[in-house]
Amino acid sequence: MTKEKKNIQKTDGGIFRIFELITESIGWLQIVASPLLIGLIVGAIIYFPDPTTTRLALVATLGLVIGVIWATKQWKGKGTIWFMSRIMATPELDKPDEEVKPNTGSNDGQKGNR
Repeated sequence: MTKEKKNIQKTDGGIFRIFELITESIGWLQIVASPLLIGLIVGAIIYFPDPTTTRLALVATLGLVIGVIWATKQWKGKGTIWFMSRIMATPELDKPDEEVKPNTGSNDGQKGNR
């Protein structure tokens, strides 16, 4: 029985590792995309006054290289999914639940004749 249990754990560990690799890869691509898009926008701004493809390619490549270095650094650190979750976190979720004030039946500041 002990051998069967260990085999199941190894199989599940492999499946979870594949899932983790897929999610980390998606997070890596998301991190790379941000500086790449910024590089493409800056490259387009530089490109339009003097249309030479070398300027556009140079700035876009610089954005790609920065993105790859940044994403790889995050992956080797705490992970890309951890990094992306910190960026996309909302402050409402960081605070403990606060009581919702009950509706008193007023008309949102309108004065009623009583």
